[in-house]
Amino acid sequence: MFKNSIYPQLIKTSIFVLLSLGLSCKNAETLPDPLEAGWEGETVCELLEDNKDVRVLKCTFPPNTGHEKHYHKPHFGYALSGGRFRITDDSGSREVDIPTGYSFSNDDVIRHEALNIGETTAVFLIIEYK
Repeated sequence: MFKNSIYPQLIKTSIFVLLSLGLSCKNAETLPDPLEAGWEGETVCELLEDNKDVRVLKCTFPPNTGHEKHYHKPHFGYALSGGRFRITDDSGSREVDIPTGYSFSNDDVIRHEALNIGETTAVFLIIEYK
């Protein structure tokens, strides 16, 4: 019945398109990035530089201020002023002391929430690679 018609090819093409859309949706990020994310409606990061190679953010966390759940593209970070944080991600929650001058990097996309549970204001530079 369908041997000499266009329907088999149309069905194959439709299935391919639907599968492709479904797979690409899994990679779409639903969380805000660090610049978009804030804390209780307030902005915590400011854009310092955005060019073809990097995006540089300065994020400031007074005591009892955090960063709602968000994602980071691969990046390098540096603590201009350290502090004590509760970090919550897919593996659970942990408390960490981040000293002034501490640097870190991630080559993968990460997702987390952070809360300054210390008594001092913490400030970070975040450099995202493009």
